[in-house]
Amino acid sequence: MKGSALINLTLALTAATGSLAGITIGPNAMGKEPRFPQLTMEQLSDRQKPLADEIMKVSSVGLGGPYNLMLRSPVLGQRMFDMFHYLRGETSVPLKLNEFAILIIARQWRSQVEWFAHAPLAIKAGLSPGVVAELKTNKRPSNMPPEESAVYDFVTELTTRHEVSDATFSQARALLGEQQIVDLTAVVGSYVTAAMLLAMSETTVPPGREPPFTPGEP
Repeated sequence: MKGSALINLTLALTAATGSLAGITIGPNAMGKEPRFPQLTMEQLSDRQKPLADEIMKVSSVGLGGPYNLMLRSPVLGQRMFDMFHYLRGETSVPLKLNEFAILIIARQWRSQVEWFAHAPLAIKAGLSPGVVAELKTNKRPSNMPPEESAVYDFVTELTTRHEVSDATFSQARALLGEQQIVDLTAVVGSYVTAAMLLAMSETTVPPGREPPFTPGEP
């Protein structure tokens, strides 16, 4: 991988320049033993070590964060590693829209880690802080430009209705194009998978940081 591709891949799975380094799985997060104790290089099997070696070349958090989960299934982990490399470093979808789609999934799943990691990235990529704030309240953001509106409607229909209406599809195709629609669908599905893994493992934000979503929040 080239240098810029490595940076993009690191952002895909660990996000905001190391801000996930303290992400917690287990006792500090949930008051009980971790479901997935942190792995070390010394503990890895021969099947896990090749993926771990690739991770260590790009990761600012070592084997922590989502990598700790991916290593439990090294073949799947390698496929995810490669997929996220494309979805972050080579996708046809503009970065702002890509991050917006990820935030939509994070809000639907109330994924503390995904929102914590990707809200700053989305704003840095050019998404309006007002759009991010409205989305966080579980509302359709107002005053979106056409491309953002198309992404919101497309992602929301696909993930909540499990279909996309002709009108929404036509709007997305006109504004984004066919390849971007396919890539957008792939990033949505991939981050649903990531949200599932994070929820299943009870992974939360670093100690001392405020979780984005509070109990009882819709």
